[in-house]
Amino acid sequence: MLGLVENHSLTHSTPRTAAFFDLDKTVIAKSSTLTFSKSFYQGGLINRRAVLRTAYAQFVFLAGGADHDQMERMREYLSALCRGWNVQQVKEIVAETLHDLIDPIIYDEAASLIEEHHTAGRDVVIVSTSGAEVVEPIGELLGADRVVATRMVVGDDGCFTGEVEYYAYGPTKAEAIEELARSEGYDLSRCYAYSDSATDVPMLKSVGHPFAVNPDRALRREAIAREWPILDFNRPVRLKQRLPSLSAPSRPALVAAAAVGAAAATAGLVWYASRRRATVS
Repeated sequence: MLGLVENHSLTHSTPRTAAFFDLDKTVIAKSSTLTFSKSFYQGGLINRRAVLRTAYAQFVFLAGGADHDQMERMREYLSALCRGWNVQQVKEIVAETLHDLIDPIIYDEAASLIEEHHTAGRDVVIVSTSGAEVVEPIGELLGADRVVATRMVVGDDGCFTGEVEYYAYGPTKAEAIEELARSEGYDLSRCYAYSDSATDVPMLKSVGHPFAVNPDRALRREAIAREWPILDFNRPVRLKQRLPSLSAPSRPALVAAAAVGAAAATAGLVWYASRRRATVS
């Protein structure tokens, strides 16, 4: 067990709590949106030049994270890139390739934390700058209770217009968390948040238990100055390779229900994985 989560007995007078997770480089080892670039190319949505450009963006993201200006340029590029994409086709491509692309890059440590928070009675919320069409299936794969993600405007023809309806980035993440706290009754002073990026400092500041995960240089400085715990996640593992313990909780810790293809569109695969991990050093 990671030993980072306080377990409070639940009573009617106990306020609800949640754990908020950034997605890219916090729960998974890469950028969720850029990871699907090859699949989008194979589906005819982007050309080879766009694949190379997204591969470079992935490299920059992994090498040192992306600052505010880089994130803004990436947002503008991806917004223009997806203009005219059929939303249903995007969802189908994500569903068909989700397990092959995302399952292998989920951090074992993050999966364990998600289990621990569920066991402690907390909701798990994924809060990501990536688009909802990508984040929602990943959230379902992880067994998250809720997802906050960027939403693109969809035209009457069922295609993206290239405009952004809601951008889940920086301060807007904190605002989304505060809105959820009001609607769901979360006591933010007892909630948890995890992120790798300095752009998520507002989100981390909004809860009582912030954690910097694989932090970029700016967030590491901020975490040290604020005495926030710093976690290093470095063990990507397929969910089905995580061994269930004999004391698995009654609530499924991780749920995978994304369609793998047309022939298996109605099939769901539920994985129970509640192995206790060693305390993070």
